Amino acid sequence: MKKCWKNECQKKILPPEKIEEVVCSIRKDGKKIATLNGSFDLLHAGHLHIIFEASLVADVLILALNSDASIQRYKRPDRPIIPLQERLAMIASLSCVDYVTWFEETDPREILKRIRPDVHVNGAEYGAECIEASVVRQGGGRLHLVARIPSLSTTEIIEKIRTCDL
Repeated sequence: MKKCWKNECQKKILPPEKIEEVVCSIRKDGKKIATLNGSFDLLHAGHLHIIFEASLVADVLILALNSDASIQRYKRPDRPIIPLQERLAMIASLSCVDYVTWFEETDPREILKRIRPDVHVNGAEYGAECIEASVVRQGGGRLHLVARIPSLSTTEIIEKIRTCDL
């Protein structure tokens, strides 16, 4: 039977209602958990950089994606460009990601309360007092900030496409 990448990556997609169960199992095994969140719309090299860096700071990486409705509320009604199910599949196909889940809120604090990461990774541009900081620290975790690669953001890529003479 021929393997399909989308079918294979389904094993790593974690519905939000299963988070506590999986986190409990990971902790029983004595493993440390890192989290990273974002929309990851138009996956690009900047995303791959921070995802890989996040995978290095703990035993298990759980990546949490904003849902489509969440992105529409905090960015713009015409975003995301890539729907949630496809973003989940792309992220799950990365070997350095152990699990990928999603959240409906405009920020990740509620899902981070449920995961209680040992390390939460964020872009350095958000700083040590980012919106996630207090929740992560209250859960006993720490922040790990990763420097952004200049000119690699979805917004900049979209603008480049808009101004490109096709």
